[in-house]
Amino acid sequence: MTNWQKQIIPILLTFITFLTLCFLLFLFIRGLNLFPINDKIIPHLNITDVLVGLTIYLKTSVDFAIFIGNLMVKNSGMKDRIAIETGTAFGNALGTFFILFLWTFFKEIPILMIFMILLAALVLFRMGEDGLLEYLENGKKSFLIFFIGLVLKFLKPINFVFRPLVGLFLPKNKTVYSKKTTFFQLFAFAVSIPLILGLDDFAGYIPLFNIINVFGFAVGVFLGHMILNAALFVSPSTTIKIVRKPFIVLAGSVAFLGIGLWGIWEIIGLIIRVFF
Repeated sequence: MTNWQKQIIPILLTFITFLTLCFLLFLFIRGLNLFPINDKIIPHLNITDVLVGLTIYLKTSVDFAIFIGNLMVKNSGMKDRIAIETGTAFGNALGTFFILFLWTFFKEIPILMIFMILLAALVLFRMGEDGLLEYLENGKKSFLIFFIGLVLKFLKPINFVFRPLVGLFLPKNKTVYSKKTTFFQLFAFAVSIPLILGLDDFAGYIPLFNIINVFGFAVGVFLGHMILNAALFVSPSTTIKIVRKPFIVLAGSVAFLGIGLWGIWEIIGLIIRVFF
């Protein structure tokens, strides 16, 4: 297989997956509208709603891009790329469908949102710690070592306390990075990645549904995922080299910790609105 074929097949697959997910979204919304709900979802496609979904997704997907890039280090074959592409696309769609379902039937569910965001924050704190430790092992000596050490002093006790809970949701690196990983194992893991990394983002979508058309917004989210996936796989070797650089590892850890802290801030706001 030529290099051109290796490039065009995964990119074409991202587009086909995007169209498939849009069709499934249409069917899903039609199914929701069969229930006796007051506000029916209109499957109307407006360019503004699509652009809003696209922009928000790309803005919040830095952590996803870094994680997928690392996943490519040990899983760079054609079948692996297909499993990662389709798996993450369907995982992203499942997360969006889930939030649409909750929004349709419950509208405002702050208690559930608090739990979802807290779980996401704890997972991100654990992944941030892993990244910082990796940076200390492989990164160059710099003045940042002192500050990283201070951050780890706060992170380690928190992660130790919640390790049993977080372990149920944390991606299992030993499975993914094994050379014996099967197509379906990698696909299942890829499905879980957007669900884990996107809990904060999915929860943040709900307020937007009151002012924009959710069908167009969801299509924009799917489009953003397609663009990001295609960009990641245009040049696997370049992506692998980039994500293995120490400063990228550090940037990913900072992104994880920053999103986790933002999630805690959102929880505080929800608690104040609900109980005070």
